[in-house]
Amino acid sequence: MSKRLRLDQLLVGKGLFASREQAQRAVMAGEVKVGTRIAAKPSQLLEADAAIAVKPTRKYVGRGALKLEGALDHFKIEVHGKVALDIGASTGGFTDCLLQQGAAKVYAVDVGHGQLDWKLRNDLRVIVLEKLNARFLSRKHVPELVDLCVIDVSFISLTLILPNAFDLITPCGVVLALIKPQFEL
Repeated sequence: MSKRLRLDQLLVGKGLFASREQAQRAVMAGEVKVGTRIAAKPSQLLEADAAIAVKPTRKYVGRGALKLEGALDHFKIEVHGKVALDIGASTGGFTDCLLQQGAAKVYAVDVGHGQLDWKLRNDLRVIVLEKLNARFLSRKHVPELVDLCVIDVSFISLTLILPNAFDLITPCGVVLALIKPQFEL
């Protein structure tokens, strides 16, 4: 009988995760299966040849990025090398999408705080502007004109956001705004 190993050690040993901590987080998030069952504990002892499957990693930090990715593709909007403004950044799905498409810099604006994903918060291309209501956004906050502005806000009408967005964008810039009818009535 071969020596049994902890699940988190097996995951690292098979090259599925860089560290035991990452493996443990994935197990606790229900992203790892042993056989046909979702693994319950990172400390579970298994044979070295156990059938282990890991849920594919997400492409972006937030699902909202998929909406933006679709719009950028549909409207054929080039992001590479551009300076962008993300109003309603939240966890940063749109910001992440913009960066992965080659944005040079993204101003991430949100009325909340502490929501932006740590990876983005530590990216030198991201200027984090938290606790800032976009109704009061100005050149004081964004000192340069941006090439692209993306907006995904809730509980506020776009009519209160767009005037400031237009003041911060280049003459040939693009604004992509997610319209939520329940907040526009």
